Amino acid sequence: MIAILDYGMGNLHSVSRAVARAGGDAQVVSDPAEAARADAIIVPGVGAFAACMSALVDSGFDQTIRTAVAGDRPVMGVCLGLQVLFDAGDEDPGVAGLGLLPGAITRLPSDVKVPHMGWNEVEWTTDHPLTRVVPSGTRMYFVHSFAAPVIEDLTIGVTEYGVRFSAAVARGSLFATQFHPEKSGEPGLAIYEAFVKETAAA
Repeated sequence: MIAILDYGMGNLHSVSRAVARAGGDAQVVSDPAEAARADAIIVPGVGAFAACMSALVDSGFDQTIRTAVAGDRPVMGVCLGLQVLFDAGDEDPGVAGLGLLPGAITRLPSDVKVPHMGWNEVEWTTDHPLTRVVPSGTRMYFVHSFAAPVIEDLTIGVTEYGVRFSAAVARGSLFATQFHPEKSGEPGLAIYEAFVKETAAA
């Protein structure tokens, strides 16, 4: 079972439908105990960094995510679900992220329109089993105002909108995208299919 965390800040049903289409047993869960029994976890997210972290802590999902990562269970973050994996974000100074990935999330440059909404080409910079199913240069769908910098040994995909930033990151069993695979058509579905296969093999 792949648990899609319901903590009040995610596009749960579009993610759930995409995972189901990809052949996965997708279940939207609001109970950390149920998520703890899952084979894999997806952390969706839309909204503000501080509100997301507050919701994760209040629901108890913050520890669920940390425990899953520590146990090498597949965990996937999407959009804001990527951002909260980092140490902090300058959208809300002083608010700590989950601290599973080093660095801070920063606002996109002031010389481009924000939020960034639309299709951007994603260049894969490192081979990864979840992205090798999609050709480098494929356009993915983004909706965001903040982004993670390009970080050596962590960034596996990049794009540019005013600045070059991480479109996808990975470390161990943890994988996350700034773009929305569930809104990116067949290429996004292929990424979910790869995640389902990785979960089955874990």
